[in-house]
Order: sequence, then structure tokens, then C-alpha cells
Amino acid sequence: METREVEYVILGVGTAGLGAFSRIRKQTDSVLLIQHGPYGTTCARVGCMPSKMLIAAGDLAYAIDEGAYFGIDGQYKVNGKRVFERIQQERAQIFVGNVLKYVDSIQDQFKLEGKATFVDPHTIDVDGKWRIKAERIILACGSTPYVSPVFEHLRQELDTSDTIFELEELPASLAVVGLGVIALELGQAFHRLGVKTTLYGRSGRIGSFSHPKMQQEVLRTFQQELDILPQGNFTNATRVEDGYELTYRTGDGETITRTYERVLLASGRASNLRSMNLERSGLTLDSRGLPQYDPGTMQCGDAPVFIAGDATEDLPMWHEAYIEGRIAGESAIHFPARKEGRRVTALGIYFTDPQMASVGATGNSLDVEQTIIGRARMAKGPRHEIYHDHRGLIQVYVDKNSGSLLGAEIFGRGAEHMAQTLVLAIEHKMTVGEILRMPVYHPSLEEVMKAALNKALFQLK
Repeated sequence: METREVEYVILGVGTAGLGAFSRIRKQTDSVLLIQHGPYGTTCARVGCMPSKMLIAAGDLAYAIDEGAYFGIDGQYKVNGKRVFERIQQERAQIFVGNVLKYVDSIQDQFKLEGKATFVDPHTIDVDGKWRIKAERIILACGSTPYVSPVFEHLRQELDTSDTIFELEELPASLAVVGLGVIALELGQAFHRLGVKTTLYGRSGRIGSFSHPKMQQEVLRTFQQELDILPQGNFTNATRVEDGYELTYRTGDGETITRTYERVLLASGRASNLRSMNLERSGLTLDSRGLPQYDPGTMQCGDAPVFIAGDATEDLPMWHEAYIEGRIAGESAIHFPARKEGRRVTALGIYFTDPQMASVGATGNSLDVEQTIIGRARMAKGPRHEIYHDHRGLIQVYVDKNSGSLLGAEIFGRGAEHMAQTLVLAIEHKMTVGEILRMPVYHPSLEEVMKAALNKALFQLK
């Protein structure tokens, strides 16, 4: 077994790991990246980019279906084979391809491939072939789809977001397990491409909104288009001749048994740290069995160990992973001194239709006595009327005393663009009055955002 000693070891060559590497590499040559599995980042290979390509195809089909209102009557045929060919080709050539070009530019002396596990707090085993002794360790090993016990015996057969984009053709029917971002985005896209799709929830919650009124609005709206069973548990999953037979018991006690050609498990992702012998790391673990860490420095306790990206199971988003990677790298460089990085205002977007976006503080995290809610319906917007799209609602959360914008939950057409505007306003600590002094073009989707802010301003006065 070969032993190698370095100052820094980075476990994972995804968005977070590369963010840390780019910072540390400027300081030293004594750094090693260890990657288990294919290069290319979760975002480019199995996350943000291929899912948005599938969504684009589904949205185009839906637009044609809904064209009669505008006097556009179109006939088309979905070519499932071509849908997946396009996703796989462009993913490989553009998105993953660009990441691989960067990884290939990194000299071999800084890279090692294999499964990493802890031997002790400063030693990493890689495939039983290498022992890497490091002064400082960065955990950026990403995550894998979570598989609940009822589906464990079918793990190798069922689809996840890691495998669904490898299909060669659209299935006739699909069960989607989950009501989070992966489930909703992909479930709606498959439905719009003609796949008979059912989405199954567990707790009754849908999406990421915390305010009950927003939750109700989302569920009511999506149930008008999609077959959604929001609350219950699977009690059995069996392989049958024509697919998979699933038994689900609803929150009302009803037992539902249906058969689907394919099943997509999309009920979250689990940190890859769970298979790395963390009990040997010497780190203090939380109730989930993951390292406790300071989000300001990404340091795990007092140890020279830092964590970033999906490995935390907390903020599985590309921009957060990159920021955390940079913070972890900076903190590792300055250890043992404490170097706190700058976190950005929270921003999350679901590319469903209607879109969902959360900005800043969530509704359930605020003091209701000190918070004003400005609310407006998308149906009131002139541009939404032009699109004949009345679905959705926006709520802005404002500090009652200072008038500062604290956060927002947005559900409707153009939510991503309103979120980008509001996150900048929060970053610059703007009051509602200051935001309203910024120009808003007419007619634009953002006029609904302006209406919600005006509702808040009126209550402040």
C-alpha cells in the first residue's frame, strides 16, 4: 500500500470541491483531489442542466396544447427517443464537457480516483491501495439519491435522478416518489410529454414554501394539472410482468395499488459521507450522523476538517455549493485561525410551471408580531393577463419597524426573475420604499411584485 502525505486533501471533485481547490491551489502544490465515480459535477451530469432540458421539451409540448386560446391550433408527435438523444448529446458536449475540460487541465499529480474512507482523523484510505495523510481535510464528496427501505430490494432496477436521463425512450407510465424540487420538475415534464404520471408525497407538504397559504396555493394549482397524492406511505413495491406494482396507504387510511412501467425515486438525496467510516474521523456528529459544522467557516468542530456542498444535506444548490467550497478552502488555509466567509442571501428556485422561488427569510422563521406580509395574486398583473396565466401568488415579508425587506415566497410565471430582483434588494439592505423607487417596466411580469410591495408599504404607513 502506497502512503502519501499532503497539506490538503479534498474529497470530491464536484462544484464544491473545485471551488475549494481553486482557492487552495493558489497557495500551495501540496493538495490532492480524490474523486469516486465519474467526473462532471452533479449539476451538469444529473441535476440542473439535464433536468432543464427535459423541462424545456415538456413546456414546448404544453404550450402547443394550450395554444387554442390564442388561435394557435397545432398538431405534433412527441419523439421520446429524440428527446433523450438531445439531452444526452448536449449534456456530454456542452455541460459535462466544459467541466471535464477544466478537470483535464488539472495536472495528474493533484488527482486520485477511488473510494475514500477514514482510517483516523488525519488519514484517508483510497480503495485499499493508498493511504493519504493530510494536515487538513475538506469534505466535498456530494450526495446520492435517497432510497427508502420499502424500495431497497429494487434499488438496482428503479430510476433516480442519477439514472433517469439515460433512458432511450419515454415510458408509458411513471410513478414519482416525492414532492420536492426533483420530483415536481421531472414529474411535470414527463406528464407534459405524454407519460401517465402520478406523484406521491409523504407528509402532505409540497415544494419548499413555509407559509401555509403558499403551500395551499401550490397544491391546489398543481393538482389541477397533475395526479398528486400528497400524504401517505408506501407499504409494498413488487416487480411484476409489466412493470412495478406499488401499494400506498393515504393519510386518510385508503389503500391504493397501481402498476407503472417505471418508478422514479425522488424523495431527497443522502450525503456520501454516510459510507466513509465517519466513526473513525474523530468528528462530533449530529442527530443525522453527519459532522456538526459552523456555516460561517464550514469547519467541523475544532478539527482541521471542513465541509461543503451536498455533503452537508442542507443546501443542495449549485451556487451554494460553490460558495461553501470557497469558504471551506479559505478557512482551511487560515486554520487554526478562524476565517469566516461571506454567505449570500438565501435563494431557491423550482423550474416548475408555475415557477416557485424563495428569497431570504422564510415565512415560518419570522416573528409574526414584527412582520408585515404584502400579498398579490398573479391574476392582477397585466402581463400575466396577456399570457392568460392567472395562476399563483406572491408574498413579501417586511420588518414592521424598519421597513426592510426580509424575504419573499413567489409562485407564478416569472418567479425566477422577481426572485433575482428581490435577492439583490435584500443584499443591499433596501427598504420597501427604496425598492419601489426602482423602475419597473410596463407591461412586465414584475408589476405583480411591485403590487405586493405596495401592499406592504401601505401597511407600514
